Amino acid sequence: MPRMTLPKDELVSKGHSGCAGCGATLLARMCLKALGPKTVINSPACCWSVVQGVWPRAALKVPVIDHAFECTGAVSSGIRAALDAKGVEDVTVVGWAGDGGTVDIGLQALSGAIDRRTDFIYIMYDNEAYMNTGIQMSGATPFGAWTTTSPVGKVIKGKRRFKKDVDHIVAAHEIPYLATLSIAHFNDFVRKVEKAKSMEGFRFLHVLTPCVPGWRSESSRTMEIAKLAVETGMWTLFEAVNGESSLTYKPTTMLPVTDYLKLQGRFAHMTVDDVNALQRWLCMKWWVHYKDQVDAPPCKIYETERPMAHDGDPLHGV
Repeated sequence: MPRMTLPKDELVSKGHSGCAGCGATLLARMCLKALGPKTVINSPACCWSVVQGVWPRAALKVPVIDHAFECTGAVSSGIRAALDAKGVEDVTVVGWAGDGGTVDIGLQALSGAIDRRTDFIYIMYDNEAYMNTGIQMSGATPFGAWTTTSPVGKVIKGKRRFKKDVDHIVAAHEIPYLATLSIAHFNDFVRKVEKAKSMEGFRFLHVLTPCVPGWRSESSRTMEIAKLAVETGMWTLFEAVNGESSLTYKPTTMLPVTDYLKLQGRFAHMTVDDVNALQRWLCMKWWVHYKDQVDAPPCKIYETERPMAHDGDPLHGV
């Protein structure tokens, strides 16, 4: 497939306050290029309410509305209603929220907006914790991860529950379009954003966005980590059009999950039993959700994998 292209015009200004290597900032730059200048964004309390800056020196070159944590679905509906009342049809309304503001605090408003069949795109940037307020655990935090509210102690070491499956919660509402995206899979990313823009009704885009301080990772390895998330099965690329789901990328054979975990200090404490529990869950998730599209689970338990070795860098651990 030929490489897709995006416009050269930048809708995210230089000098924003995003961290070096911030996955959500890379997402915003790519996504707004695909959506174009006729876009209105609303965002709750999250990293992006800070990254975009304070008026009159905002980093985004499109209108942005800030609001309370739980309100993305409701505010998106309000913006769409106002534009419809004014007869404005060529503006894309985007609700832009993190995982905490989507899978936890904003889930009720999100469900209500879907139930009203509001015509807008909801973009969930998933950095797997409440990063803006101090790296607290969210429903999207993966099994084993350290956060300030899932600390590593003598008895409990990191989060003991698996990641909430928000995609299938949203899909159960029978929406026109849902897709998962990776900033490291460019063609797949652009195609899905452009497809969502071309459709009407409620559309949901769920994007994994590595967070350097929250994941205790190297800023230069954000794209590598995002790619490994897909190759290890920690992140699955699929889309659902009017309820018909299909994989958009299938690893030939999944890499061991340790390839992904060992680049992030938030997982440095995990035992062999923890790693094997996560690996089994990944295999089972694939088989349950995608058994009609794959001949067999494309992963296995890497029981001979040696324990993860921490490299001693204080950035890569707690």
